[in-house]
Amino acid sequence: MDGHDAEDPKQSTADMTVFVQNLLQQMQSRFQQMSDSIVTKIDEMGGRINELEQSINDLRTEMGVECSPSPIAPSKPQEDEVKKEEGSA
Repeated sequence: MDGHDAEDPKQSTADMTVFVQNLLQQMQSRFQQMSDSIVTKIDEMGGRINELEQSINDLRTEMGVECSPSPIAPSKPQEDEVKKEEGSA
């Protein structure tokens, strides 16, 4: 019986090794699928952003403001606004 008991741990270790290797392969496969899916979605989003930019540029061209700066609020108040604020204080 001693000989049989000596093989049991070896077989158990081999089985565990195979199990862990299979599990790692499955995990790697799933991670690869997820990675591919993420990359595909990022590429699709990039394409949509490009289409949106093109649509915005087309609309701006139609409106005749192709080269005007983006409508960003002025960072400094106008001189008239500053005088009004000083007068009301």
